[in-house]
Amino acid sequence: MKRCVIVGGADINNYSYIRNCLREDDYIIFCDSGLKHMDALQVIPGLIVGDFDSHDNPHFDIETIVLPCEKDDTDTVFAVKEALKRGFDDFLLIGVVGARLDHTLGNVSILLYLDSLGKKGIIIDDYSEMEIISNKPAYIEDSYAFFSLLNVTGTAKGITIENAKYPLENAEITCEYQYGISNEVLPGRRAKVTVLEGKLLLIKDRG
Repeated sequence: MKRCVIVGGADINNYSYIRNCLREDDYIIFCDSGLKHMDALQVIPGLIVGDFDSHDNPHFDIETIVLPCEKDDTDTVFAVKEALKRGFDDFLLIGVVGARLDHTLGNVSILLYLDSLGKKGIIIDDYSEMEIISNKPAYIEDSYAFFSLLNVTGTAKGITIENAKYPLENAEITCEYQYGISNEVLPGRRAKVTVLEGKLLLIKDRG
């Protein structure tokens, strides 16, 4: 199954890096003001969704779903749900974290939503990559400058970190004390993170 790429309206500065993360067979959904990235990303959308409160409807000859301005789901959440209806299991979200903290946190929660459905989701921005660790180990290469583990669900126990500067064994990270920030993979090694109970947000910083 092809991967679905969701493009939001948050700023993107390193277009070259983001373009290199895309695949020729990706199915691209642009959300409202995410359309401002279309030319720089050099891709054609398979679908456009939005209430067009922050970008004019371009009226392209491309499937477009016009949403009401007053709704429960953001344009980005609607795009993800629409892609799920169309059978996608693998998601890359870009242009979804930035100046609007409310939208950033809401979009990070999409990763939790996808994980709860057994789907794969990653957010990439100019500096980092984000994913959820739950019932499967996560691996971090030493090419990343730092990695951080954040408790975003209230429960995260049985955490083990191997091959890192700051290892852990059967530990707990609470929402009130986020001490899993700015760890480093040991040179020439590959870090491994496992969680027995709960979920963690893994942020890999490219430096």
